[in-house]
Amino acid sequence: MNDKPPSTNGSGKTGVFKRVIRAIKGEPLSREEIHELLQEDDSAFEPEEKEMLTGVLEVAETQVRDVMVPRSQMVVIEQEHSLDEMMRVILSSGHSRFPVIGEDRDEILGILLAKDLLKFFGGPANRKMNIDDYLRPVSVIPESKRLNALLKEFRDSHSHMAVVVDEYGGVSGLLTIEDVLEEIVGEIDDEHDPEEAESIHADKDVDGRPCFSVRALTRVEDFNEYFGCDLTEEEDFDTIGGLVMHELGRLPRLGEKLEYDGFEFRVTRADRRRIDTLQVIRLAQDIEESVR
Repeated sequence: MNDKPPSTNGSGKTGVFKRVIRAIKGEPLSREEIHELLQEDDSAFEPEEKEMLTGVLEVAETQVRDVMVPRSQMVVIEQEHSLDEMMRVILSSGHSRFPVIGEDRDEILGILLAKDLLKFFGGPANRKMNIDDYLRPVSVIPESKRLNALLKEFRDSHSHMAVVVDEYGGVSGLLTIEDVLEEIVGEIDDEHDPEEAESIHADKDVDGRPCFSVRALTRVEDFNEYFGCDLTEEEDFDTIGGLVMHELGRLPRLGEKLEYDGFEFRVTRADRRRIDTLQVIRLAQDIEESVR
């Protein structure tokens, strides 16, 4: 007779998936009932496990348009760029894959991998390359595609990036496999994300106006101190993301804008559960008044 106790994890509990089976065994549960089970305060799961399992359930319902990097935020390489110009884009962004465009962002010619340019480092000053020789095929997907289907497509095709198009065939954004996985396991930071350590940092100008990237969890008092303004704090919220949701009365969609007290807030990164990042522009009339 085997009296060996069941295996446990470091916390002395059985693994998360065994607890899932134990929690839902018996009558089959619907997706909604499983979701409610995970939200119970006295459930058998740790907070991190709840978040991950909830993410797994919601990935099947989330569409690409909800989490994609919008067109205006895409970092691209132009077909006519010189090798030095490509290197500057690669080094400044820290990304490893880049859409290569022709005349405009609606003409995606392929995907360029940064590692394919390593052989050109340290070469002669007049070195040249034909970018067409290094382009990888680009996956094109509709905005309405579900994330679980996209994840399977990424796995089957061994690709890591897809370009998103709208119903008219125009490019509306892009999505990487990392973006999809973050919907399940949460934010994945790496050594090329130094800006994530700052709540507010200057971004590229938009139409000649100074633009800033602001984390949604930035406290209103810190925002006020940075911009020298006086946005009102209320009991219902104490962060910039909370302010935006309070004014709209709901969780905003990706790309949605709000003008409030001299600022334009635009959601640049979000999912169905939270806002992550906002693009902030101080409106021209507010700047003029401050100059006076």
